[in-house]
Amino acid sequence: MGVDIHLDSGRRAPAEIDERSRGIFRRIVDGYLATGEPVGSRNIARQLQMPLSPASVRNVMQDLEDLGLIYAPHTSAGRLPTEIGLRLFVDAMLEIGDVSAEEKQRIEAQVKAAGRDADSGKSFEDVLTEASSLLSGASRGAGVVIASKANKRWKHLEFVRLDPVQALMVLVGEDGSLENRLLPLPPGLPASALLEASNYLNARLRGRSLTELKLEIEAHRQDMESELDQLTARLVDSGLASASEGAGGGSQLIVRGQSNLLADVRAVEDIERIQLLFADLETKKDVIELLSRAETADGVRIFIGSENKLFSLSGSSMIAAPFRDSQQRIVGVLGVIGPTRLNYARIVPMVDYTARVVSRMLENKG
Repeated sequence: MGVDIHLDSGRRAPAEIDERSRGIFRRIVDGYLATGEPVGSRNIARQLQMPLSPASVRNVMQDLEDLGLIYAPHTSAGRLPTEIGLRLFVDAMLEIGDVSAEEKQRIEAQVKAAGRDADSGKSFEDVLTEASSLLSGASRGAGVVIASKANKRWKHLEFVRLDPVQALMVLVGEDGSLENRLLPLPPGLPASALLEASNYLNARLRGRSLTELKLEIEAHRQDMESELDQLTARLVDSGLASASEGAGGGSQLIVRGQSNLLADVRAVEDIERIQLLFADLETKKDVIELLSRAETADGVRIFIGSENKLFSLSGSSMIAAPFRDSQQRIVGVLGVIGPTRLNYARIVPMVDYTARVVSRMLENKG
């Protein structure tokens, strides 16, 4: 399976390192991704196929350190990759695996099961929540999803008059959620017009997004104008415009599996980093902004550490991919947030495949 990775780095690591240096650098990164521990020259010398003494390995490690690709944490004799080093690894050396047949079946079964629940009256948000939980369970990270509210499904709408020139429009989602909009009323609008407009919209609303409802009413505008008087038709248009503006301008964020991030804590600094990441996840606006950047790429996008302001303190990474609806419009992004030592080779294709499964399900609904 070919996974299209969209690189996301404002800083480029030097790629001109010789074969011997690349081999030693790869072992330092592989060791870090596997254990989180610094890798020493003796261990590397034992692993290398080429005959190199620990002293020679240390000389190469010093060169890599001078390039800013690795560093020595506190007094350790071993080395860890820097964020620039990880970026070089991801951009130029990462060998992407494939999703196993068993994992593909599990992903499809879980997403499709949630999709059947959505067909039986639950919200599509259940599908996204399942996708988020699935990615969380498959990684050492938290699963995250954002989706445009413009695609939210609704079941009921009602206008409640507040005074002669203002009404409250109440929207009820298929998931039971409520959203309210303040709406100016046309001068001289009779009370009966509020009920007529509500009835007209509710006859067409259930199970649809506001975008779909607007398209249908536009396509049958002559029918609406013959069925409703001019003031009531104006109320229908005004209500749809207000509802779409409020719903379409926002995004919903789903995060699952934060507790996974605590399972691999090894030191006090790890606890502090995870606390900072939790604080980042609470700042939904920043997470949504970061995930939204993945909407500009056709494939998987990888953000590492302080390359992005959201992770500048916690030193985390995110792997994300967009998903599309039946019109091939990008309607959301899903992915994994976790420590910089995420298993990129495994998680990148899993995120990509999950996004494809969600997209296919949306296409079939179209």
